[in-house]
Amino acid sequence: MSMNEMETNGRDTVRVFVTGLCDGLPDLREALGKHPEIELVGSSDNVLEGASTLTGGHLQVVLHATRSATLPANDVAAIREYTKAPVILLASGGSPSLLEDALDADIADVLLLPQLTDNVVFSIKKACHTGRKQQASGGGRQGRLVTVFSPKGGTGKTVLSTNISASLAKHWGKRALLLDLDLQFGDAAIMLGIEPEKTIYDLVTAPGELDSEKLAGYTTRHACGLDVLPAPLRPEDAELVTEAKLARLLEVARESYDVIVVDTSPFFHGPMLATLDRTDELLLLTSLDVPTIKNVRLSLQTLELLSFPQDRIKVVLNRANSKVGMQRKEVESALELGVRYEIPSDRAVPLAVNRGNPAVLADGKSEFSRSVRELAKSLVTAQTVAKERKKFLAALARA
Repeated sequence: MSMNEMETNGRDTVRVFVTGLCDGLPDLREALGKHPEIELVGSSDNVLEGASTLTGGHLQVVLHATRSATLPANDVAAIREYTKAPVILLASGGSPSLLEDALDADIADVLLLPQLTDNVVFSIKKACHTGRKQQASGGGRQGRLVTVFSPKGGTGKTVLSTNISASLAKHWGKRALLLDLDLQFGDAAIMLGIEPEKTIYDLVTAPGELDSEKLAGYTTRHACGLDVLPAPLRPEDAELVTEAKLARLLEVARESYDVIVVDTSPFFHGPMLATLDRTDELLLLTSLDVPTIKNVRLSLQTLELLSFPQDRIKVVLNRANSKVGMQRKEVESALELGVRYEIPSDRAVPLAVNRGNPAVLADGKSEFSRSVRELAKSLVTAQTVAKERKKFLAALARA
């Protein structure tokens, strides 16, 4: 028995898989393969080639190497499709925004190569330890629920919901679910250009207990990495999505996803109330017209009666650049609440809707797409802040 083998038998090893390419990676890979505290399960030049090894739940840490100076969000999203293991980013170069973007994407650590092997091993062990603590506390994921609501049809609610959720999955590497709760006339699937075999109706009427594995069997995956649970195909099936079943669905979804975006109908009915009870962020959509503003004002009064926390309400002014004789300050005065986000009117949107491809994916340079990406980024940042606050409060409770 070699000295390395004797040392390995005396301590736990960390199962590591390496994907990607960057300068200095071959030397590091060779060193990790010989290290007594690391079990190098394998490596691949890209995520797709390593898919079979990444699945199965046996990995403890994934090292992903990149030559890009910015966060490879598509690769991170692809890795998250296969494994929940912590991801450490290895880079041969970097930009000032790399670390910030990596934090927003829940990357465990960023290491610039070349790097001492012991430094890399320390980072691996730290990421592994954090992953174990998260699992011991009931799972590392407690997804954030973002509800998009407008009390008036035609304000662009479904367009915003589909584009935000697509951006979260594609640009920010989040495991995201779009839940279409416009139960009678939901259009999310059409706007995403998908033809789902199953809907929320099939899920809630299926026999047996709902869990993460069962939920995964009823969602449809979009090409950008977004999972979609569409509205029922027939309006009469909507009544079978009861508040109790929806409450369980949202509970399971929060255990399975980083972010759940809920598209809603323009009513305060049972499913909407059940969703509000669990909503972390309410995006309240308005526009530059008096009827919509009147309805939004009434909605704010209703939310107050329901004791919904005002700090969770974010007013979104859609088509904010429309020349209709009204300005943002008039909207804010009427609502007695500030506008948090502005989304411009853009010809890229109707083109994208008719083609069944979200504008944020089809035309990334448009003003609309830039605004949606910024909105999605703020949601990611809010999620990170909420996690850190939760950790801080937990530490205070233990003290």
